[in-house]
Amino acid sequence: MANIAALARVALLLAFVLPAYAQEAGPQEVVTKMTQDVLAAIKTDRHLAGDRQKARKLAEEKVLPHIDFDEATRIAVGRAWAQASPAQRTKLVHEFRAMLVRVYTSAGDAYQGDALKVLPVRGRPQDDDATVRTQFIRAGGQPLAIEFHVRKTGNSWKIYDIAVEGVSLVLVYRAEFDAVMKSQGIDGLIRRLAEKNASALPV
Repeated sequence: MANIAALARVALLLAFVLPAYAQEAGPQEVVTKMTQDVLAAIKTDRHLAGDRQKARKLAEEKVLPHIDFDEATRIAVGRAWAQASPAQRTKLVHEFRAMLVRVYTSAGDAYQGDALKVLPVRGRPQDDDATVRTQFIRAGGQPLAIEFHVRKTGNSWKIYDIAVEGVSLVLVYRAEFDAVMKSQGIDGLIRRLAEKNASALPV
C-alpha cells in the first residue's frame, strides 16, 4: 500500500515530534509548539529524518504519550471494534501502535518543507473535540493542507487522526483492515498486523 505509506510518512513526521506540554495548553497551542520543535529538530540534526534509531527514540520519548492510540485504532477498525473482545482490542491497539511507529521511523526524506502554518481551530472552546488546521509550506511547491484531529482526554489534548489534503489517515487504513477482516476476521487482522510488524513488511 504505497499510497498509505506516503500519506502516513508526511503526516506522522510532523505529528511525531510532540514535546511535553503544560496541561492547560489548548489544541492550537499544542500544534504551534509542535511546529517549532519539528523545525528545530530538523535544523539541529539534518540526519534525523533518515535515522531510524534516532526517530524511534524520539517517538518513544516525546510522542507516544500524546497520541490517542485507543481512539485511532477504534476508528481504523470501524464497526468490528464493537464485536472485538477486550483481549482482541488490546492486541489491535498494540499492533496498530507498532505499525504507526514503524511508518514514522522509516520516514526518510518525507520532510522537505520550510514551515507549518497553524490556522484557526475548528471547534468551540467548551468542546472536547477539535480540528487544528495547518498548511505545510513546501519549498517550490503548493502548501499542503494537514488537519490534526484532537480530543481532550483528562486534562490534556491528544491526536487521534491526521488528514492530509482531506484524506484521513485512519480511514485509509480502515479500507485495508475491512478487506482483511471480511476474509479472516478480527484475529486474522491481528495476525496480519503482527506479521507486518515482525517482518518489517511495507505498510
